[in-house]
Amino acid sequence: MRVLWAPWRLSYVSTAGSDSGCILCEKPALELPGDRREGLVLKSNRYSSVLMNLYPYSNGHLMVAPRDHSADFSALDASTLAALQQDLQLAVSVLDKAYKPSGFNLGMNLGRCAGAGIDDHMHWHVVPRWEGDTNFMPVLADTKAIPEHLLASYDRLLPLFEEAQ
Repeated sequence: MRVLWAPWRLSYVSTAGSDSGCILCEKPALELPGDRREGLVLKSNRYSSVLMNLYPYSNGHLMVAPRDHSADFSALDASTLAALQQDLQLAVSVLDKAYKPSGFNLGMNLGRCAGAGIDDHMHWHVVPRWEGDTNFMPVLADTKAIPEHLLASYDRLLPLFEEAQ
C-alpha cells in the first residue's frame, strides 16, 4: 500500500476554521480581476466555483465547490449538482490540456475525521498526477517540491477556463 504523506499541510489544516470567514465563500465573491488572481479564483457562477489550492499536492491542484456554504452533500439541489459536475469535468479537461498529467485524483473529504481541512464547506479536490511524481523529499527532508509558482499556474490555467466558458 502506498501512503500519501503531506506534512506541509498540517499548519493549514490545524488552523482552518479558526477565523470567522470561509475562503470557499469569500474568494469566489471577489470581482476585480487582480483580486480574483490573488484569491486564485479561476471560475465562478451562481452555483459553483473553481479555485486553485493554496497548499497544493502538485501543480494544478484545484478545488471545486458549491457557492452555497454547506457541508451537507445530500442537500445539494439538482442545479448545483449539475454545475459542480460540469466544473469537475472542465477542471480535468483544462488540467489535461495545460499539464498533460498521467492521471488524476478526484475526491471529497466530508468531515474533519475524513481529512477535510475546511469541513464546513464541502469541496472536491482535482489533483493532476504523473508517473513517478512521489519521491523521498517530503519524507526525508520535510520538503515538497512544487516546480511552478502558484500565480504562474493561475496565469496558465485562467485563459483555458475563459476559453471554455
